[in-house]
Amino acid sequence: MSAPLEGLLVIDMAQFLSGPSAALRLADLGARVIKVERPDGGDICRTLYLSDTDLAGDSTLFHAINRNKQSLAADLKDPTDARRVHRLIDRADVVIQNFRPGVADRLGFGPAALRTRNPRLIVGSISGYGEDGPWAALPGQDLLAQAVS
Repeated sequence: MSAPLEGLLVIDMAQFLSGPSAALRLADLGARVIKVERPDGGDICRTLYLSDTDLAGDSTLFHAINRNKQSLAADLKDPTDARRVHRLIDRADVVIQNFRPGVADRLGFGPAALRTRNPRLIVGSISGYGEDGPWAALPGQDLLAQAVS
């Protein structure tokens, strides 16, 4: 019996918890998920420890929310790396990202640019405080939202 999302390609361009958790659900349902990480240390969650335990040099939190994923190191500001990621996105079904508003557009990975390249693409963009308004440019991790509330 096959998994419900088997055959789908998801590009996970997110860090911390919200985006990687969403991509994890798709991986759990059978999608092939490729996580794009910075070449200089990867996802910040690799070093975000909730306990003193690590697996292969990375936090258990990172492993918990990134299981069943492949990883690709790419500097999105580097034209060669950006082309590699764009070629993946051209074949993808879903992209999940959680850049601060405006960052993805500046890098050439905003939803409109990605859908121009791949019209059937579903783009999920997550931000802490929405795309516009007085707090839109602020980082929006869970602990910051808790502190504000």
